[in-house]
Amino acid sequence: MSEKEKKALKLPEAGQWPDRIAPVVLVVGIVLSTIGFLLAFLWASPVNGAAVSGVEMIGGQMVTHVLLLSQKIFYFHMPVAITSFVALAFAGYYAVRFLMTKNRRFDTCSKIAMEIALLFVACTMITGDLWTRFEWGVWWTWDPRLTTYLILMLIIIAYFILRNAIDEPERRATYGAVLAIIALIDVPICFMVTRLIPSSIHPVVVREGGMSSDMGITLMFCLLGIMMVGFALYRLRFRQVRLTERVEALKEQLED
Repeated sequence: MSEKEKKALKLPEAGQWPDRIAPVVLVVGIVLSTIGFLLAFLWASPVNGAAVSGVEMIGGQMVTHVLLLSQKIFYFHMPVAITSFVALAFAGYYAVRFLMTKNRRFDTCSKIAMEIALLFVACTMITGDLWTRFEWGVWWTWDPRLTTYLILMLIIIAYFILRNAIDEPERRATYGAVLAIIALIDVPICFMVTRLIPSSIHPVVVREGGMSSDMGITLMFCLLGIMMVGFALYRLRFRQVRLTERVEALKEQLED
């Protein structure tokens, strides 16, 4: 076998050890998320530990089953939002690596991380809209965090529109990397905006506290499970894309 053929067989690689454990991680993540779902509705305390039947005054606020439902949504809204931020962090990291090295593998890593980010950003927006509807009585309000997160989602959508509009691979990857970095820059803005703008009506759970131990345990189950699902989806998608690229590279070698 010639040196050129050996190079073709080595690149792009596929089947790394994270790919082998990805199916197991996916199953475990689904199980943990399911446990978290059951704990949220069957075990975690309602608002301030109160059991509401009809309408009651709790902490100076009229609480109904609808408001309690909005509290349950939180256990899934927060984990999918954090997972989207983690995916964007990886996308931005690999985007920088691509700009430094022009290695196509890093562009693939960044693109797949952006795909996972888009999935979880959509889940965040859906659960957030449901929470807004139950908590505030509207489907949308121009709250600072909601607005900055909407901008983040639009940047991610623009990323894929841009990639599909450019045919030249290296230019497509370069422009995509720049947008991925811009999206990453928006992440700390989304996270800190409610702390920087006191007038924001979006709650700041960690700073304000108020979570009981059962709430924290339920949240940890949901967070760990959803993050494991996100990791598994990334690795499974990565393996699929790299195998496709490997087949295309081998076809090009056979044609040559």
